[in-house]
Amino acid sequence: MGTTLVSRGRRTAIALPTLVRDLHATDTQLQWIVDAYALVFGGLLLVAGSLADRVGRKWTFFAELVAFAAGSAWAAFSGSVDMLIAARASMGVGGALMMPSTLAIITDMFVDRQERQRAIGIWAGTTGVGVGIGPIIGGLLLAHFWWGSVFLINVPVALIGLACAVPLVPNSKNPAASRPDVVGSLLSVVALGLVLWAVIEAPLRGWSSGLVIGAGAAGVAVLVGFVLWERASSHPMLNLTFLRNRAFSAAISSVGLVMFGMFGALFVLTQFLQFGLGFSALQAGVRVLPAAGAVAVLAPLSAVLVRLIGTKFIAALGLLVIAGGLWQVATATVDSGYTGVLPGMILLGVGAGLVIPAATASVMASVPPAHTGVGSATNGTCLQVGGALGVAVIGSLLSTRYQGRMTDAVAGFHVPHAVLDTVLGSIGAAQEVAARIGGALGVLLADAARSAFVSGMDLGLTVGAVVALAGGLVALVALPGMRRGRRPAPAGGTVPPQDTLTTASTPPGQVNVPEPHSRVAAGSDGSPSP
Repeated sequence: MGTTLVSRGRRTAIALPTLVRDLHATDTQLQWIVDAYALVFGGLLLVAGSLADRVGRKWTFFAELVAFAAGSAWAAFSGSVDMLIAARASMGVGGALMMPSTLAIITDMFVDRQERQRAIGIWAGTTGVGVGIGPIIGGLLLAHFWWGSVFLINVPVALIGLACAVPLVPNSKNPAASRPDVVGSLLSVVALGLVLWAVIEAPLRGWSSGLVIGAGAAGVAVLVGFVLWERASSHPMLNLTFLRNRAFSAAISSVGLVMFGMFGALFVLTQFLQFGLGFSALQAGVRVLPAAGAVAVLAPLSAVLVRLIGTKFIAALGLLVIAGGLWQVATATVDSGYTGVLPGMILLGVGAGLVIPAATASVMASVPPAHTGVGSATNGTCLQVGGALGVAVIGSLLSTRYQGRMTDAVAGFHVPHAVLDTVLGSIGAAQEVAARIGGALGVLLADAARSAFVSGMDLGLTVGAVVALAGGLVALVALPGMRRGRRPAPAGGTVPPQDTLTTASTPPGQVNVPEPHSRVAAGSDGSPSP
C-alpha cells in the first residue's frame, strides 16, 4: 500500500497540465489542488496516529481505505476547480488514517532491528515504484479517458487492498493510549492553512498585501498557540518530550526537507515537461522513470549503508544530493531539452532513496513501542507539511517571477484586460491564447510564456536547493553519531540521555503495553543497540 499512496500523488501531478486545459485552472488553483490534500492530511495525521494506537491499527487502516475510495470518487466527478479542491481535502482524511497505521504495523511485525530497517527500506522503496508507475498509469488514463479517471482508479485499488488486508494484516493497539486531541488537531490545521494561504496567494495579491501579511502572522500565532496547548494538554497529539531526542527531531526534520524539495520539484517539472517541452502526459510519465528507478534501488540499500556509517551521514549525504539535483535542474533554459534536466532528476531520486528510509527508521526506533502510531504519524506529518510548503513556496516563487516577466512582455501587445488576466494565470492558459491568436504575435506570446515560466522555475528550484543544502548541514550537526556497544539501561531506570529514548519489542499481532521494568536503550543513531 505504500506504492499506492505515493502513486496517488504522482498521478495527480501528471494531470495538472490537463486540469489547466480542461478546467482552466490557474497556477494558484493548481497549488491548492495539491496542497488541499496535504493540508488535511498533515493536520489530522497526529490525531489519526493516536486513534490508531487507541482503537487498533488494522481497523484504522480499513477506515482509511473506505474514506479514500469515497473521496476519490467525489474528485473524479467534480465539475469545477473549487469542487475538486474540496474533494482533494476529503481524500486527505483517508490518507491521514493510513500513514500511521502502515508504519506502526510494520514496526510491530518486525521486532528485530535489522529486519525492521530492511522492512522500512522496502516500504520506502515502494516510493520509487510509485514515482514510476503513478505518472505512467496517469498518462495512459489521460490518453484514453477524461481527467477524472486518475482519481477514479483509486476506488478498485482501495477495494483490492481491503480484501488483502482482512486476512493478512495483524491488529495491535495500546489500551492505555490517551483520547484523541481534537483541539490540537484543529489548531494545527488552522495554523498550516493560514500559512499556506498566505504563501500561495501572495503572487496574486502581492507579497506586501496586508491580507497576506495578516494571514501569515495569524498562522504563526496559531502555531504558537498549538505548541502551548500541547504543553498544557493531558492528552497531547504531539508529545513534545519526543522532540528532545535528536534521533527523533533531526530525523523528522530531514524527512520534511526532502519532501520540500521533491514535491516542489515535481510540481514544476510536470508542467515543464508538458508545457515547456511539449510532451504528452504519458510521455512525461515515462520520462520520470529514471528518478523513480533511483529511489527504488537506493531505498532498500539504505539499510545497509546505515549499518555501515550511520543515519547521520546517510541523511546528510542524501539532502546534499537532493540540493545538487535541484541546482542542476535550476540551470535549465528555454533551449534545454529533456537531457538537460535528466541528471538533476536522477539525483533527486538518489537523495530521496537515501534519506527517507534512514530517517524514518530513526524516528520509529526513537519512540516507545506503545506510541508507534503517534511516532509514525509525526513522521508522516513532517512529510506532508514539508511537501505542502515545498509546493507553496516553490510554486509561489514561480508564479511571482512568471507574472512579472509576462506583464513586461505583453505591455506592448495592447491585449484586453480579461485576456491579460488569463495569460498571467498560467503558462498553459497563455499557450492556449497564443494558439487562438496565431501568426507572429501568437508565436511571440508563446515564446514569452515559455521564457517566463522557465525563469520562474529556475528561481523556485534554486531556493529549494538552498533549503536542502541547509537541511544537509543541519542533519550533519544535529543527528547523533553512531556509537556501538551501548549498554542496556538499568531495570526500571530513567529515560536515556538526549540522544536516546527507550524502546521495547512486542511480538507481531499482540497488544503493545508499556513495560517500564524491561527497556532496551536505543543507539545514538536512533536504533536499538545490539
